[in-house]
Amino acid sequence: MSDAVISSAYSQILDVIGSVEPRIAAATRQELADQRESLKLIASENYASPAVLLTMGTWFSDKYAEGTIGHRFYAGCQNVDTVETVAAEHARELFGAPYAYVQPHSGIDANLVAYWSILAHRVESPGLAKLGAKNVNELSEADWESLRHEFGNQRLLGMSLDAGGHLTHGFRPNISGKMFHQQQYGTDPETGLLDYDAVAAKAREFKPLILVAGYSAYPRRVDFAKMREIADEVGATLMVDMAHFAGLVAGKVFTGDEDPVPHAHIVTTTTHKSLRGPRGGMVLAQEEFAGDVDRGCPMVLGGPLSHMMAAKAVALAEARTEEFRGYAQRIADNAKSLADGFLSRGADLVTGGTDNHLVLLDVSSFGLTGRQAESALLDAGIVTNRNSVPNDANGAWYTSGVRLGTPALTTRGFGHGEFDRVAELIVDVLGSTQPGTTKAGGPSKASYVTGDGVAAKVKDASSELLDKHPLYPGLNLS
Repeated sequence: MSDAVISSAYSQILDVIGSVEPRIAAATRQELADQRESLKLIASENYASPAVLLTMGTWFSDKYAEGTIGHRFYAGCQNVDTVETVAAEHARELFGAPYAYVQPHSGIDANLVAYWSILAHRVESPGLAKLGAKNVNELSEADWESLRHEFGNQRLLGMSLDAGGHLTHGFRPNISGKMFHQQQYGTDPETGLLDYDAVAAKAREFKPLILVAGYSAYPRRVDFAKMREIADEVGATLMVDMAHFAGLVAGKVFTGDEDPVPHAHIVTTTTHKSLRGPRGGMVLAQEEFAGDVDRGCPMVLGGPLSHMMAAKAVALAEARTEEFRGYAQRIADNAKSLADGFLSRGADLVTGGTDNHLVLLDVSSFGLTGRQAESALLDAGIVTNRNSVPNDANGAWYTSGVRLGTPALTTRGFGHGEFDRVAELIVDVLGSTQPGTTKAGGPSKASYVTGDGVAAKVKDASSELLDKHPLYPGLNLS
């Protein structure tokens, strides 16, 4: 598609929006300008293609389609059936999965569908058979209370938040930590790496129904064959959350034991992040769990977002190309370049490096909290997010780390030299930043002071890099 056509399409869209609510049109224009002018290093963000973005803004948004393909609770869903069929087909072929469910609205929705599907498969179905009932509506109140008690007393073992796990992997304030009797596994205190023997020992002691693997801030690959061995030994269902690294799986950077799909019973993911699609979720499952996952609506979800399923189909089609495989490999190569850039300048990285798409920088060596570092970098035009490190003394709010990812800038065309320069700029900012003081005169965990002129100097240097790799080149909204 030509640049002129894309520019015309977006200009007209914004004109239509502006005729109703000009503030929204203005904010949309400004967001593009801000993203163009920032070094976006948030590991969970990317830039979707114009085709994906345009697909989200159609009249599929107007359609209710609760249910499943060919079995909807609303009439007139034949076109939604086509959209969902195509999206699921691309997902199965891309990941080599027997079954794909593309309705979840987000990553947490996908995880909730997976959790409740496992509970239905492992607890509800055997429970109903034992009670001589076909479904829960046939149970007496006493029998139902007994079955509900079983649901609420199942065990989940997931990666701890400070070790790199996600909120939805059993973090107590999250619904996953309230649904289950949960415990967490961490990483080796010396290396920051997963210790599979320690995970196995924890699993033998705790005997979880569900073993969750996957991460949001662990900068290394995982041996999912070993995780499946651990799950099988204790009779657990292995669920893998690959939301962060789905693009590396799709792009065949992670293969064999590092590809979770052949080893896990159920795999969940988002469709943005490294997969470079629209914001949404997805569940992949082995055949034995397909029927349970297919009940995501009405079990957990309501009406699927048909326009988002359409956008997922477009993004998944893009991910099935050789171009995407090259892109996925560059994500990993660039993360290594970023890590090497930090290490050569004396910065401290959790696990000492990376072999996936992200780098976790321990900023305590700069005398800063993650919150101070995140804010100081933002002043300099570098967008990151603070993140816990293992055994973080500053907790989950202030943190001692900053998480950085390469998917977005790789989409813009950044390579080895640019990421080495990015590392240099980040070290320049953090090295010239000091903690501020509280009103009482003590050291602050939030306020900071950066050396005179440093932020402006780094922002200018960032602009030089960004100008060489424009975002959505050819898209002109003037």
